[in-house]
Amino acid sequence: MPRDERRVRVVPGGPVLVEGPVEVSTPDGEPVRSDRFVVAVCACRRSKRFPWCDTSHRKRVRGQGG
Repeated sequence: MPRDERRVRVVPGGPVLVEGPVEVSTPDGEPVRSDRFVVAVCACRRSKRFPWCDTSHRKRVRGQGG
């Protein structure tokens, strides 16, 4: 893989995993950076640490009667 390319993996029902370091632009245009070797980017928007994943996607809300 060429040096400038990054591997991105979409986890079904979970985050988007990106090889780091990485800079992400938030919806309001603010750049946020992580120097980790793999970064979990939130895809569900439930994370309290958005744009980084905090595993909030794992929490299930029980439906009525269940």
